[in-house]
Amino acid sequence: MLFDTFLSNPVAGVVVLASIIGAISVHEASHAFAAVKLGDSTPKLQGRLTLNPLRHLDPLGTLLLIFAGIGWGKPVQFNPYNLKHPRRDSGLIAFAGPASNIVMAVVVAVVARILPIQSILILTVVQYFVAINLVLAVFNLLPIEPLDGFKIVSGVLPSYLVHKWEETRRYGIFILIILLITGAFSRIVRPVVDTALRLLLP
Repeated sequence: MLFDTFLSNPVAGVVVLASIIGAISVHEASHAFAAVKLGDSTPKLQGRLTLNPLRHLDPLGTLLLIFAGIGWGKPVQFNPYNLKHPRRDSGLIAFAGPASNIVMAVVVAVVARILPIQSILILTVVQYFVAINLVLAVFNLLPIEPLDGFKIVSGVLPSYLVHKWEETRRYGIFILIILLITGAFSRIVRPVVDTALRLLLP
């Protein structure tokens, strides 16, 4: 848990917390930007077109993140009826969040490999930042409601399958809780993240 990290190594705790806040802020701002570009001004009217963490952090989600190791940001609201292609565009808006985290992880990793960085502290910050962004991306790509992956799948499925897929929405939160309690979440996400880290930061 992040709180334990603060107690054992305050510097590492600050680095991890800053990385998480940055990753969540960019993730949610990307949802907002995509929604506005696709025709809905709701996120702009709600002040979500910003990287200011105060606009994107959920108080309860942040507290749970620090003390329980799992949390969430404030979901970006948008009106699908303002979109030209509501189902497809909703999927694109959902994909924008995890895609932004993947882009950030790749860019920072590439820059770190190009620059002659000798500082252990900076390299540690880079490793935490890349890893946290990858975890956030992979986690949100899981096709389970309320995660982004569920909406992405809904956006790409043929129309005759969408209704059946949407019927599984009601079970999403229960599946997510079971994955977290049993540790299955870690067994699914960690191998993907570890493989990506080996490729980006050998």
